[in-house]
Amino acid sequence: MKIVVLVKEVPDTYGDRKLDLETGLADRAASEAVMDETCERALEVALSYADKNPGAEVVVLSVAPASASATVRRGLAMGAASAVQVVDDGLLGADHVLTAEVLAAALQRIGFDLVIGGNLSTDGAGGVIPAMIGELLGVPSATWLNSVEIADGSVAGERASDGGTMRVSAPLPAVISITEALPDARFPNFKGIMAAKKKPFETLSLADLSIEAEDHSAAHSIVIALTEKPPRAAGVKIVDEGDAGEKLAEFLAQNRLA
Repeated sequence: MKIVVLVKEVPDTYGDRKLDLETGLADRAASEAVMDETCERALEVALSYADKNPGAEVVVLSVAPASASATVRRGLAMGAASAVQVVDDGLLGADHVLTAEVLAAALQRIGFDLVIGGNLSTDGAGGVIPAMIGELLGVPSATWLNSVEIADGSVAGERASDGGTMRVSAPLPAVISITEALPDARFPNFKGIMAAKKKPFETLSLADLSIEAEDHSAAHSIVIALTEKPPRAAGVKIVDEGDAGEKLAEFLAQNRLA
């Protein structure tokens, strides 16, 4: 079985996040770049299956600038057999539509039985890429799974809803996305880090995938205005002089918080 895991480099969740006021894009230099945590959990799902099934092959796939190669290579150090990274200047500022089409084209080139991704990234938080990929490839998608069970010809899991829990399944090939309910990812050890240097790492361009970014210009999201976030204003301080409860209730009512 060939399992392809979608990984993404994002600004550190615990660092400052800023927008470039000139381009409207995330300022990637404002904080440390890391692999998205949910992507790491998705990779752990694939690697855990491969640990128990020697015939399984795990590939990491990313659409990212060349500077993200170290993050993609982390997937190799964790245990993936190979990596593919799509790098192209035409992908700067790509929206969900173009990103999904590039990933789908790369998956067709790589080949797969199962695609696993995070339910949404911590920077864009769109939550639509896995479902879009399934639609483009014409395969079933089971998204937002809190548990995953992979069999020879199918994949299943549980998805939480407002009214309860649903159990869903799909025949392979398929695309799934997982939530943070799945286990934490393993840490790369020294042996894995050294082995990663010798594992296959393929870099593709849009031309390799027969995609012209200009053809998707109409689908791009366009930023029409951008301003810096205003500084945080001082809060209201309530001093208890025997009437703090009344003052608090009045403040909440005035700000429509009650």
